Amino acid sequence: MTLGNVAAGHSGTPLTGKIVTLLAGLSAISSLSTNIILPAFADIGQQLGVSSRELGLTLSSFFITFALAQLVVGPLADRYGRKRLVLGGLSMFVVGTWVAGCAGSFDMLIAGRVIQALGVCAAAVLARAIARDLFEGETLARALSLTMIATAAAPGFSPLLGSLLTTALGWRAIFLMVGIAAVVIAFFYARGLGETLPAERRTTQSIPQVVSAYGRLLAHSRFILPGAAVSLLMSGLFASFAAAPAILINGMGLSSLQTGLYFAATVFVVFAAGMSAPRLARRFGSRTVATVGLSTAVLAGCLLLIGPSHPGLGWYSLSMVIFLCGMGHANPLGTAITMGPFGKEAGLASALLGFLTMGAAAVTTWLVSVLAYAPVLTLGVIQTSVCSVALIVFFLGTQIESRAARP
Repeated sequence: MTLGNVAAGHSGTPLTGKIVTLLAGLSAISSLSTNIILPAFADIGQQLGVSSRELGLTLSSFFITFALAQLVVGPLADRYGRKRLVLGGLSMFVVGTWVAGCAGSFDMLIAGRVIQALGVCAAAVLARAIARDLFEGETLARALSLTMIATAAAPGFSPLLGSLLTTALGWRAIFLMVGIAAVVIAFFYARGLGETLPAERRTTQSIPQVVSAYGRLLAHSRFILPGAAVSLLMSGLFASFAAAPAILINGMGLSSLQTGLYFAATVFVVFAAGMSAPRLARRFGSRTVATVGLSTAVLAGCLLLIGPSHPGLGWYSLSMVIFLCGMGHANPLGTAITMGPFGKEAGLASALLGFLTMGAAAVTTWLVSVLAYAPVLTLGVIQTSVCSVALIVFFLGTQIESRAARP
């Protein structure tokens, strides 16, 4: 079966490596454009006259814009289809990348990041909706797990790539590279996958109807409880990205190249967890595995709190590995649980889930940049808090689901 045959959007579509690669590319471009600049913070700050902590605003501004824009992208994609929104969004992302790459001031850099977020949110949010167009049930969970594994290479390997580009060509080359990546993804998406939402499945909701639909999703326990848990969990991950330059470069004295290598090594943890998640879910159930994953993430945050205020690389790495292991199990399964019941509103559901995730990430990355405590302590408090709340709301959702299933 070729990718051209999947346009009918049937749930029986076989899961192929090409489909996973395209979904991963659409999902990963936003993470790539975020994490790749982390090792360049010192050089950017020196040229633009800002501190590494202040540069954390390049992350929070990106996340806030990303979160809000998704609320518009979702209903538009349900009405006009996926293809136009994805290709238009990637085009806008390239424009924002050019603005950021040419920035001569901190304000211009922030403006470029905002335009990037406006564009790339379409690709990221619709990757989940496209997966829901094509798959359901266990196949959907497997597709999201495999996509997450591939997507993990973006935040994992991108700092290494960013440090190499910064060292060889300067930090502006980073933006040139992500712009080229967006063009390549758009080309292969248009040729290889294209539209996955047939005309007969599209909606024609008015603005009041869209607002009402979002309200129904927010009030639906099968969406909001697992969705909030996934969002809070991922905000802990983004907080670790925001804190990494202060912890690894300023605190531990790692070079930008060493920091990049460190992030690259973490990919293998996410890879192993993501590969095992569907298998464990088949044996023990998706909700059980996701609950254990969330509990593991809480443990990781606690390790930062009980450890020294200026830990060595070993202690910090232990916490990071444990967190990534828990995240690698809980995120894809939690996302599949959230999206599964809402196939007819996949665009809206994906947009709202993305809004919750990026909104939470905007808060945690902002807290990392403004709190005047030791970076490790700040990260420990944030991860422990958000993951504990995530565990509680997910467990509550599981209890409600269990009671509803009883005769």
